[in-house]
Amino acid sequence: MFIAVTQVRAALKALSGLHPFFGNTFLVFKKAKLPVGQTISIPINTMEQEFLSEYNRLDPRSQYFFTPYKTSRGRWLSPKYASSGSQKTRTQGDLARAFIHPRGSDVWGWRPEYIDVLEAKLVRDGIERIPAFWLAVWIYRNRTWNEEMMPAELVYTLFREFNIADEEKRRLFDATPPINLGQWLGTAPVALDLLADYAGRPPDAKPEQGGTLALLELHGIGPSKTLTFEPADRLSLITGDNGLGKTFVLECAWWALTGSWPDPERPAYPRFDAKRTEPSINFQIAGKLGQSPRGVASYDWAKDAWEATQDRPTLPGLIVYARVDGSFAVWDPIKSARSDSAGVFRFKPNEVLRGLDGRIEGILRDWVTWQRSPDQGLFEMFRQVLKKVSPPDMDPLTPGEPRRLPGETKDIPTLVHPYGEVPFVFESAGVRRIVTIAYLLVWAWDEHKTGAAMARTEPQNRIALLMDEVEAHLHPRWQRVVLPAILEVASILDQEVEPQVIATTHSPLVLASLETEFSDEVDKLFHLQLTTSGDVDFSEIEFLRRGSADAWLTSEVFELKEARSTDAERAIGRARELMATTNPSSEEIRKAHIALEASLESTDEFWPGWLYFAEKKGVAI
Repeated sequence: MFIAVTQVRAALKALSGLHPFFGNTFLVFKKAKLPVGQTISIPINTMEQEFLSEYNRLDPRSQYFFTPYKTSRGRWLSPKYASSGSQKTRTQGDLARAFIHPRGSDVWGWRPEYIDVLEAKLVRDGIERIPAFWLAVWIYRNRTWNEEMMPAELVYTLFREFNIADEEKRRLFDATPPINLGQWLGTAPVALDLLADYAGRPPDAKPEQGGTLALLELHGIGPSKTLTFEPADRLSLITGDNGLGKTFVLECAWWALTGSWPDPERPAYPRFDAKRTEPSINFQIAGKLGQSPRGVASYDWAKDAWEATQDRPTLPGLIVYARVDGSFAVWDPIKSARSDSAGVFRFKPNEVLRGLDGRIEGILRDWVTWQRSPDQGLFEMFRQVLKKVSPPDMDPLTPGEPRRLPGETKDIPTLVHPYGEVPFVFESAGVRRIVTIAYLLVWAWDEHKTGAAMARTEPQNRIALLMDEVEAHLHPRWQRVVLPAILEVASILDQEVEPQVIATTHSPLVLASLETEFSDEVDKLFHLQLTTSGDVDFSEIEFLRRGSADAWLTSEVFELKEARSTDAERAIGRARELMATTNPSSEEIRKAHIALEASLESTDEFWPGWLYFAEKKGVAI
């Protein structure tokens, strides 16, 4: 168990008026067993630096130290604080009178009256006693404790480990823990993001890399007046009728992650009924250190643009966005480190196919280059990805020999089918989309690794894949396997890669395909629905195993009354009404039967119940 974040936050408040000397230098000297009335040689600067590194380095990315104590220079102490600010306190001013210290030496000792000096300092600062419990909360916030430990034991541990003498306890410390602490232990150590509103960011903090989207809040834009989206760690699937905003959520998710729009000429525009101060986009990106502070962008009506979001504490990993019109967007964090524009790639369908000078060679050129290269690493990766995304009940997508076609200046890659080889440019829309997604993933990952090597850094292990209408152009056999396959593709790129997939769908087969794959711990299902009041509601719904695509069609996800034709739905609806009526007329039953015969097959599962009902009512049909 760890000390709960609520207690750590309370400690920050309780210690805010305490001079830093008592939380740093005093404890260092006490742990070193500084003698009273005598001196010893002690490298106090080095020891205090080590103390600050152990207890006050709140952000491991930074060289600065966080202080919860009274300060006039902000909450982040310079890396040189031990040999500058703290040394000045030890050698000048009121507290210097507590020490025996020949000037310019490393010799230190307590004067016999040192407790008088320290007690007088507390009084002048308006502090009756050092709050021992809250000091211990801060010092031991990341240590593990037995769940049965009492608050008084925390104070005892502080006094014991730092050799606090009895007279010091009596005159300098309040050793009584607060009453009514409630649940004071938690299951996890306190992450930086949970203290970010108080601590802020250190001056030298570099953005954390490899984040994923943790929160997206939209106000005054899109079909929903207010929308809150908290994606899952692995898969977030968004469903809903046409026109309710599934694509819009993906567009805004891309913006939240990258700070740019997939189509710069078509950014999100506020609702016409939005008030001037209402439109905003709020987001959080989660990294290894936890969620970053919330980013907020408001709409600038005068400039007709969204305010740019600068100084992001966490940057996402590699992002690939497969749009429903066949275009793609890619964001590479390595290249974005050079400039915001360098990391953003936007490709129209033909540019992904045939290339864009200076940006991408295109699938036709790269495929052939990889296939004919002496180093078969990339081509083998591409082959494995194609095999993975192929339906298991049909021949896998297998590259054939490149062929020259009339009108082409270069060989064109082919795919092998049972009936022969087909040039990629002649493939069906479904095959082209899946192969193109496979290519973009391999291409983007290779570019990312190459850029990381050039920058002398490690590639990121997080990939975000945004897919609009994941089933687009795909046969039902493919719809049943495409998402589970996509979730496994990342391991082909690299065993350490962790994907975050955000996808939209209209397909009950896509939902049914996830029944053995979906995990409540890392996956979520979201639904957009038009309410009776005319508003669009966006909410997470429970993923339930339904057993068949038909069951999904009649669930709250797709909201069909029957998994049949509209004529059959009306006929069955009327028949059910009659079956629920106490005394329906024979004529009504016969008319309903005629409608059923016109719209249902003789083997339909509805017939047995209906025929029994008619017989029971004495109607011959």
